[in-house]
Amino acid sequence: EFMQSKKGESENSNSMEIEGNTSSLDVQPSTTGSKQKRVKINFDSQSLANIEVEQDLNIEQLNALQRYLQEIDLKYGIEQERLQGLKPNINAITEFKKKYLEFKQRAQDLEDIQTKIKTIKSDVDQLKKKRFEEFMTGFQIIGQKLKETYQHLTKGGDAELELIDSLDPFNEGVVFSVRPPKKSWKQMSKLSGGEKTLSSLALVFALHYYKPTPLYFMDEIDAALDFKNVGIVGEYILNRTKNAQFIIISLRNQMFELANKLVGVYKTFDTTKTIAIDPKKIQLKVEQSEEQNKENQNQN
Repeated sequence: EFMQSKKGESENSNSMEIEGNTSSLDVQPSTTGSKQKRVKINFDSQSLANIEVEQDLNIEQLNALQRYLQEIDLKYGIEQERLQGLKPNINAITEFKKKYLEFKQRAQDLEDIQTKIKTIKSDVDQLKKKRFEEFMTGFQIIGQKLKETYQHLTKGGDAELELIDSLDPFNEGVVFSVRPPKKSWKQMSKLSGGEKTLSSLALVFALHYYKPTPLYFMDEIDAALDFKNVGIVGEYILNRTKNAQFIIISLRNQMFELANKLVGVYKTFDTTKTIAIDPKKIQLKVEQSEEQNKENQNQN
């Protein structure tokens, strides 16, 4: 509700009082005047043009009333537009609640993921630490065994494994250096064919000592070795690696004479054939045949 009072422009004019609410306005003269005039204004939400005059008004009063009504009509239109713009959207509250619940769920998911990340990171750090410790332990054992094996195979040489980066051994790798008997230290790329073979076999046997492998397949590892070194390698495989099986392709008598089983491959009439031999049985038959020959000679 509102109340508005307006005085006349001259002293002789009758003063008017205007009162009303959102549905009607009453324009009444002041009690100090000689005449009483009353204007009743009815309006709706669309217009303020409906005016009911209960008594006649003079020109000045009508003009003042008309200006006042136009001003109110303008203000009413502005306020109505503003109120329509401020009309609350009930769906916005529902949508806000929905989005807020979704936000809380996402925030909880984020917290869970961050917790899992911390756990996984801790596990990864522990695994890296364990890997480093196990690698360094194995590296020391393999390095020591490599030195012993190479000395045994070369009868006096020396070998060494060295980390390029001792703080991060998985980043740069390992340097393998050997010193053949009566020679200086050399890297693998500077060795001869036979020296490379002995160095590589020494490393293989050192790795086998640390973590045995049940089966090895070697193709002509003795091709670059001389008569002496072929026998040394064959004896080492026979005596030092009894917890593994070696399949070796060889053309050297000093190597395959030490085999427990011997498989021969040959070709006849453009056809490849194989024959399996047990050297121990063959040796036994040979010895028995030699003894029989000796007995026959003695009888004769």
